[in-house]
Amino acid sequence: MPRARSLAPVLLALTLIVLLLLARDTRAARIVLAALPIAFVLVLMIGLHWGGHQAGPAGLLAGLLIAALAFGLSLDVLWVSQAKGVLIALFVLAILWPALLLYNVVNQVGGITAIAHALEAWIVERGILLIVVAWAFSGMLEGLAGFGLPVAIISPILVGMGVAPVTAVAAVAVGHAWSVTFGDMGVIYQTLTGLVEVDNTRLASESALLLGAACLACGLAAARILGLGRRWPAVIALAVIMSAVQYALVVGGLVPLGALGAGFAGIVGGAVISRPYARRAGAVHNGSPARVLTPALASALLSYGALTVLLTAIVLIGPLNDALRAVGWQPAFAAVITRDGFETPAGTGQALRPLVHPGSAILLVALLSYAACRQRGLLPAQSWRSIAQATQRSALPASIGVVAMVGLSTLMEHTGMTQLLAEALSDALDRAFPLVSPVVGILGAFATGSNNNSNVLFAPLQESVAELLSIAPALLVAAQTTGGSIGSMLAPAKIMVGSSTVGLHGRDGEVLRITLPYGLLIGLSIGLLTLALAQV
Repeated sequence: MPRARSLAPVLLALTLIVLLLLARDTRAARIVLAALPIAFVLVLMIGLHWGGHQAGPAGLLAGLLIAALAFGLSLDVLWVSQAKGVLIALFVLAILWPALLLYNVVNQVGGITAIAHALEAWIVERGILLIVVAWAFSGMLEGLAGFGLPVAIISPILVGMGVAPVTAVAAVAVGHAWSVTFGDMGVIYQTLTGLVEVDNTRLASESALLLGAACLACGLAAARILGLGRRWPAVIALAVIMSAVQYALVVGGLVPLGALGAGFAGIVGGAVISRPYARRAGAVHNGSPARVLTPALASALLSYGALTVLLTAIVLIGPLNDALRAVGWQPAFAAVITRDGFETPAGTGQALRPLVHPGSAILLVALLSYAACRQRGLLPAQSWRSIAQATQRSALPASIGVVAMVGLSTLMEHTGMTQLLAEALSDALDRAFPLVSPVVGILGAFATGSNNNSNVLFAPLQESVAELLSIAPALLVAAQTTGGSIGSMLAPAKIMVGSSTVGLHGRDGEVLRITLPYGLLIGLSIGLLTLALAQV
């Protein structure tokens, strides 16, 4: 890392040189310049292995320089673009911090491990147990916290069940990918809605539809990696259940519960479906559900159960929702224009309504859960320190990356850079663009290690391309975030974390060689589906 950091000035200098050489009034040069901030972020994260909290600010700096020297950035445009970006980032971070806090409270009690042990008692056929753990349980855990935790936590659990380390990491990396967009209590999807101006109802339904198809594909792929491809009928049945539950929750307005609810439904379905398989095989896994309801498991179920009830009540009880939504603020921004003549019309920024914001409910449940666990003696007196430190270690770097990446995205949008790239892509691919739309999301997630960062970089671009090609913008934005989810199985950062937890130091390339073909195949399959839907 020190060597990587020492190369930053060199890379910045090269960027400036290229900028000065290309800053001519030609369309080709402007297209290259518009792509440079994104390319700079990708080089830092792929080539130099920088984290998002390092590459994000560097990319924003490069974007500012290019915008100022080649796209007519003015102080008014700078102020409006960054003010909008900060509002979007605050909206996201108000979910991220409470979600990680709640996860760390439950994890400190031993709730996550208790859930894993309970699965062994509830799912009585070993083959389906392994598939459900790698696929549905990892998806549920992604719904709770995200940020690579499923791969880090579930991989050792599979190894403990007798799965080879490389196979375990690969199966979880592929298995959890379907849940990323609606994971982490909806953080990524909330960011997405703040970045684009599309029909939110249609975006939710299109995203849930495409991710439902991805859920099936990820389940089949995880089963095959585990050597359990013959369980495909069970996988299809569970995928139907999980996709239907996710679709119903998301379209019903319960986005923070989308992946969580779908993963839980997969676990329950697995417990039911496994029994006929076990009877036919004559091999029932020993275990008693009555004996696994430990205090740790009860605490986990009560914490996330209470959160589910609270979020459901806020969304579905009309008078309550109306009363809570009345408390809020949504700033208005005047129209701004660059020195080159690109105009962003007047509009509003991200609305902030704290009483209906998911983060408020999550924070309340986290605090109550901590108090209840302390009262029951499940947590020591000073445990809040370790919980707070664990939350800060995960959330602080992610927060820096989110603020910087969102700032870069809004800067590019307000200076016309995103629009120019969209025009170039639409001219090159024309009506075939939907086929590669998910692949763009996959590449972004592979490069940045995050579906969230992929969406921040490319969602406005996908929206602009859709408008130029007269395709429903919600469809391509949904394809973008679906591709970003799939790309999570290829993200080096996640694979390295998972590999380190099972003793595969330096062998993450072996895992990537397994996940790469599946990621590309699933991405192209979603592209075909997107192309078909674009013709309807």
